[in-house]
Amino acid sequence: MPSSFMPRRRLTSLFVLTLVAIGALPTMALAGTHPGQAELVREVARDTGQSPAALNALLDKAHKQQSILDAISRPAESKPWSAYRPIFLTGKRIDAGVAFYREHRAMLERVAKQYGVSPEIIVAILGVETSYGGNTGHYKVLDALVTLGLYYPPRAKFFRSELKTLLELPSNKLAGPIDTLTGSYAGAQGWGQFMPDSIRDYAVDADGDGRIDLHDSLPDILASVANYFAKHGWVRGGPVAAQAQPDAAAKKLDWQAAPQWSLEQLEAWGYAPLQRLNPGQSTSLLTLDGARGPEYWFTFQNFQVITRYNRSPLYAMAVYQLSQAIAAGVHADDMAGTATR
Repeated sequence: MPSSFMPRRRLTSLFVLTLVAIGALPTMALAGTHPGQAELVREVARDTGQSPAALNALLDKAHKQQSILDAISRPAESKPWSAYRPIFLTGKRIDAGVAFYREHRAMLERVAKQYGVSPEIIVAILGVETSYGGNTGHYKVLDALVTLGLYYPPRAKFFRSELKTLLELPSNKLAGPIDTLTGSYAGAQGWGQFMPDSIRDYAVDADGDGRIDLHDSLPDILASVANYFAKHGWVRGGPVAAQAQPDAAAKKLDWQAAPQWSLEQLEAWGYAPLQRLNPGQSTSLLTLDGARGPEYWFTFQNFQVITRYNRSPLYAMAVYQLSQAIAAGVHADDMAGTATR
């Protein structure tokens, strides 16, 4: 008998097994490469109508990165102010901010006027986040959000939500295909380091080309940062922070991001402002561990808005002080230019 001959009963059994195996393929595919992938894919497919197979294929390309888990465990914000400030308030970063402001002055001031946000604050955000676009991050965004959303229990809820948002964003809100995007170890993208939910809610197509590009379109970058601040309650022309001088009997206070008391009340508790301020202005009191001892600062609504970008008061103070240094540098250049004319 030819070797290809096989009894009918055995053929039937193999056929049945093959059908069972084929039927199991979609279920096996849904199991995914990462823990929790199957449920995530089901949610995104349900909410957007995307193909589960395509979503799984995309997520299968992502890799858990130990370097990302290491990086999130040692944030710069864990440093005291005396060590944190020198990271961002350097002569090089200030000079680069002044040069950036002067080069893009017309665009910056147009955006600032439109959104009511100080132009030096916009520049300082770019300076602190990415050194004015010089370092936007080298991690794959997909790797970062998969690693933190599916393998980092302390903040898995937040990062899984950001991963879901990334998968749901329309292509015209991203600088390229998802698996090509790069950013920070936390999955933030572009010059302003926007997370996916911030891209969804606040990013702006300012150059009118039909897409949002926070990597290569400066109009989109500047307008998106300004829009973020405006939508979070930035007060046009309002104060950000002001230094205070305590007396020997000053009441000890815990800082809260939202302004808690009137400036008049804090003065009654022993904290004198070192500049003229509205005594009825709502404020909080922030104490920082400075290089020469404790520093005391009144913080206002606009300071709280900066903490919506990054919740650390150290971050907000670095942005504010860098913005002041940039504004002073631009003003000095303007005065020098006026004197030579």
